[in-house]
Amino acid sequence: MAVAPPTLRQLEHIAHIYHMELSDEDLRAYQALMADPLGSYARLDQLPEPSPRQVYARSGGYRPDPAENPLNAWYWRCSIRGADGGLLAGKRIAIKDVIGVAGIPMMDGSSVLEGYIPDADATVVTRILDEGGEIAGKAVCEHLCFSGGSHTSDTGPVQNPRRHGYMAGGSSSGSAALVAAGEVDMALGGDNGGSLRIPAAWCGVVGHKPTWGLVPCTGGFQLEMTLDHFGPIAHSAEDAALLLDVIAGTDGFDPRQPPDAPTPNCVAQLTDRCDGVRVGVVEEGFGWPGASESDVDELVRQAAESLASLGATVDVVSVPLHRDGIHIWNAIAIEGATALMARGNGVGTNWKGHYSTGLLDFFGRSKVARADDFAPTVKFAILLGEYMQDSYQGRYYAKAQNLAHRLRDAYDVALAQFDVLVMPTVPMKATPIPPADASIKVIVGRALDMVINTCPFDVTGHPAMSVPVGDSEGLPVGLMLVGRHWEDAMILRVAHAFEKSR
Repeated sequence: MAVAPPTLRQLEHIAHIYHMELSDEDLRAYQALMADPLGSYARLDQLPEPSPRQVYARSGGYRPDPAENPLNAWYWRCSIRGADGGLLAGKRIAIKDVIGVAGIPMMDGSSVLEGYIPDADATVVTRILDEGGEIAGKAVCEHLCFSGGSHTSDTGPVQNPRRHGYMAGGSSSGSAALVAAGEVDMALGGDNGGSLRIPAAWCGVVGHKPTWGLVPCTGGFQLEMTLDHFGPIAHSAEDAALLLDVIAGTDGFDPRQPPDAPTPNCVAQLTDRCDGVRVGVVEEGFGWPGASESDVDELVRQAAESLASLGATVDVVSVPLHRDGIHIWNAIAIEGATALMARGNGVGTNWKGHYSTGLLDFFGRSKVARADDFAPTVKFAILLGEYMQDSYQGRYYAKAQNLAHRLRDAYDVALAQFDVLVMPTVPMKATPIPPADASIKVIVGRALDMVINTCPFDVTGHPAMSVPVGDSEGLPVGLMLVGRHWEDAMILRVAHAFEKSR
């Protein structure tokens, strides 16, 4: 692809954007100076680009019809078999459709990206196949993953397996629904504000958001670099621990991962007891005005107290700044996603890692041609994010990132007294799916009204997971366990012991 030199009028337009007054003579001088660096771009076109390896044979698969897809949770069905043996031998796994699988269409819930086919497997996909897992298909996710509800995907809403007409949660909506319905053994989800834990809670399965940087995001569509997480959704804590053990660890391509990041070895640390574990019940996670439901709070408190019978000590702890986590997250998610997703075409700049240039090319062109097809949630984020950047020069994004350190410190103070923190994953039970003709206010509001307990831990990067603790009015309730950085095994251990006691 040849790089065309800029015209004088194009340079004049750019100068205007950056408030520069340049004469035509100035512009011609700068235009002439660009010949040499544009020669470098021409040379880049001639050099072969490295890409992650693809080892295992596959066919294209197919888009399932409604009779085969009653929850509307599958985007694409396929069968990609990995190694003959390994930790995941015999396991069927669904991949959230924000994660690249070579040769398989990837839509990320949005018609703007429909038609894109990755040419390489994401690192987490390769690791699953290397351990003998079978990729059973791509699970529906919400429109560019910007929703905690399951009503924004352009393929239609994902149904809650426990009650049709109700939210499955998002944005990993299809992943949780498929696991809960027993159609797969495990699934991969993503989490930027609760997108893995919310659907796990509302569908009644286990969802684990790892420590930030433990699992590489190489090969996925990025939303906000400081919030991005990939992790497991499964029927049990043991299966979640198994999948996490497989996908965790540095890959050399994701700069979010420190080179000395520890490997979790979670399965080996599972026990049926919580002897010596100190559990802190975070008061600010309960009783949210206008959001918390009393039956949810009560079920979670009862579950936390039951850990004492397994050898844990259980006490109450206060983390006042938790109530401000949503405000810190809002600025980071809205402005950060606008910069990376809208301006940066889901890839961005200024980080060392693997860049999916095919994804960048496809989305960059399609978002211009099909901007009107963005969901209201994405339009809302772009409009507000650009306004805040243009009017306040990124000051509030920067302040939120600075306050993120205070928020992390606040949880770390509590985690110096306790080994795990506990609160409801979502303050309310699953809510009805809005009607197809719902207003913009309803669509956007129902996408973000449930993230208040989950989103702070995307900001701070602490490991956090949702564990089902029972039902109320026929709908599941999830308890969230939060641990110290790199101590994912601890919260999986507590979750496993709780499950066994039930």
